[in-house]
Amino acid sequence: MSRRQVGSTRRGGSLPFVGVINSKSKSSPLVSVVLVVLGVILLIGYASRSSHSSGAFGGSRETDSKIEGDFSCTAEVERAIPYLKKAYGDSMRKVLHVGPDTCSVVSKLLKEEETEAWGVEPYDIEDADGICKSLVHKGIVRVADIKFPLPYKAKSFSLVIVSDTLDYLSTKFLNKTLPEIARVSSDGLVIFTGYPGQQRAKVAELSKFGRPAKLRSSSWWVRFFVQTSLEENEAAIKKFEQAASKNSYKPSCQVFHLNSYH
Repeated sequence: MSRRQVGSTRRGGSLPFVGVINSKSKSSPLVSVVLVVLGVILLIGYASRSSHSSGAFGGSRETDSKIEGDFSCTAEVERAIPYLKKAYGDSMRKVLHVGPDTCSVVSKLLKEEETEAWGVEPYDIEDADGICKSLVHKGIVRVADIKFPLPYKAKSFSLVIVSDTLDYLSTKFLNKTLPEIARVSSDGLVIFTGYPGQQRAKVAELSKFGRPAKLRSSSWWVRFFVQTSLEENEAAIKKFEQAASKNSYKPSCQVFHLNSYH
């Protein structure tokens, strides 16, 4: 833009200071030289300042993007599927996943034998690939704001798996959302959340979540589960830990196993 502005002041291919120089050339050649030098200095300074200013704005955007709390556990859900099957057995026959990038989780679950899977994507999927759009078109994956009631009847799924989503909700919405998610499960609820101080996800993901995650401690979650009348599933916890230990698998996210409401 600066170049265009400079170009618009030219007349007949001359620099902006040429007119001044010509008017002074007959009376004082020294003045002309000084004006030329001054003009060059001003042009260089203007160009340098514009370039630096542009870089500063770019840096500001980058800083804003790196807000603490941008973390994802969805990939961990996919890694944990074999161990979840060991822990839940037949309860993995009809699974609902709730969380960002649910198409990826659902696609992997559908490859498992005797497993039906559905998903709820809480965020925008405009950039989704063809496979994801196909799942949405078939009604297998739904895009829905989880702060509102889910579009399913009570106990529609044997097991509900939730990743990331709860980390991006305030306590006000958690009080409504978690019981609602538990409502549609019949055999259990598995929640994947990030550890406090854990390494964050890619910067680009923040625009999807809209706000930084609030990564809470396990003790905080346990107290919250008690407040919402959700009990930990001790049998599932034991089976999951045994299967994970046998294969030297250590989740990079907190994993909570809860009983459904009865």
